[in-house]
Amino acid sequence: MDKLPRMDDSQFRRARKLIRRLCANCEGGNCLLLDDGDPCPCPQMISNTLICKYFRAAVLPADQELHGEIMAARPVKRCCICGAPIFSRSNAVKYCPACAARERRRRDRERKAKAASHFRK
Repeated sequence: MDKLPRMDDSQFRRARKLIRRLCANCEGGNCLLLDDGDPCPCPQMISNTLICKYFRAAVLPADQELHGEIMAARPVKRCCICGAPIFSRSNAVKYCPACAARERRRRDRERKAKAASHFRK
């Protein structure tokens, strides 16, 4: 079995907030998947190791920055503008989502200005 990724304290706090907010299997700190009549505490809420497959597959990708930091097996890319860590599924990604929107608007502005100046000639 591969080594499971571990989180530092700040990542662990962010992950717990994410679990409370988004995990469909966590109710009041208890895991519904492990419930066999007696409440069972959510294992991901008490462990720094990524042991819950549901958390890893469905909840963690909602916070791309945290996902990129924790999943060290995948290369962590950095935004070319602000330097924030990026979780990318392709090699073409160069910007974080916020900077990508700004860069797209900047390029659109330049392209339209160039077209307008060319049209005026």
